[in-house]
Amino acid sequence: MKLPGHDAIARQAGEHLVTHRVKLPRKIVERPIRQVGKRLSLALLVLCATVAIVYADRGGYQDSGKDAPMDLIAAAYYATVTLSTTGYGDITPVSDSARLTNIFVITPLRVIFLIILVGTTLEVLTERTREEWRLNRWRSTLRDHTIVVGFGTKGRSALRTVCAAGLKKQQVVVVDPSSKVIDAATADGYAGVVGDATRSEVLKRAEVQRARQIIVATQRDDTAVLVTLTARQLNRAAKIVAAVREEENAPLLKQSGADAVVTSASAAGRLLGLSVLSPAASVVLEDLIQQGSGLDIVERPVIKAEVGQDPREMDDLVVSVLRGHRVLAYDDPTVRELQLTDRLITIVRTTPGTRVIPDTRPLPQD
Repeated sequence: MKLPGHDAIARQAGEHLVTHRVKLPRKIVERPIRQVGKRLSLALLVLCATVAIVYADRGGYQDSGKDAPMDLIAAAYYATVTLSTTGYGDITPVSDSARLTNIFVITPLRVIFLIILVGTTLEVLTERTREEWRLNRWRSTLRDHTIVVGFGTKGRSALRTVCAAGLKKQQVVVVDPSSKVIDAATADGYAGVVGDATRSEVLKRAEVQRARQIIVATQRDDTAVLVTLTARQLNRAAKIVAAVREEENAPLLKQSGADAVVTSASAAGRLLGLSVLSPAASVVLEDLIQQGSGLDIVERPVIKAEVGQDPREMDDLVVSVLRGHRVLAYDDPTVRELQLTDRLITIVRTTPGTRVIPDTRPLPQD
């Protein structure tokens, strides 16, 4: 066994004490700092324009504090207190031209100034409220979804396969400790949770208790074991599929609650060996495991018209028959006559209408 001891695992968990949060997919927008900078620049431009207008007509204003004509500082002062609606009243327009300018120019500029500054604050508050509402609505509607722990090469490939079979992106939640990885997942249209999936509160944020299936695609085998244990404790009915690097760790994953375990290193090695022995066969095999193009392996239920038939005599190329919790070969004597409760694993050529009907039952155990 190549798993670290409990102390090492505890230390590793302690190193991942990051703030976990949920991120929903959204359109890429401009950075908030840049937006605020633009608005402040517009507000400054409006203020400068107002100062220039007042200074150009400075003869039409009277300053109660001094008898001298208005200078540039007085014009800037008047523009500032006017646009901010402070209005001390020490400088007032006295000529008709200055009053008309205040009515048709200064007042609209005042409104624009307030919209620019106050609008920024309102937009921030509105965005926060909207995001909170989206998050609450997402949590209330999320049911029978798929959780993917780890959005590396394995996690991405698994998602591409299940989405090619008809799974909607709205029904996927990605969990990863890296904020940048979750940003990439949300950019692809998936909801994401930033945090360590070995902690129950992180999985709860992904609504693991209501998930239908969980894909564990972590980088380390010991992490996969902890994630599987935690997920199984929180959801006894979910289908859990996990990937491990070392084949000797596969039994431990099954003992931890995984329904199926895929050994990534061994699978890649077998494919390499097959490529050496029969390059054409390896091409066909890779085509089969790549969902959505060429030949696909499809699991489907038996229809009424097929009840009682021999799998070897059917139009579809039947590879295996799933009866109860057992996977039986197509030539097994016990499946000479198909039953309505059976499911068939067939090889078909992919068409636009080809869909995989998901099986909610637990995977067969050895």
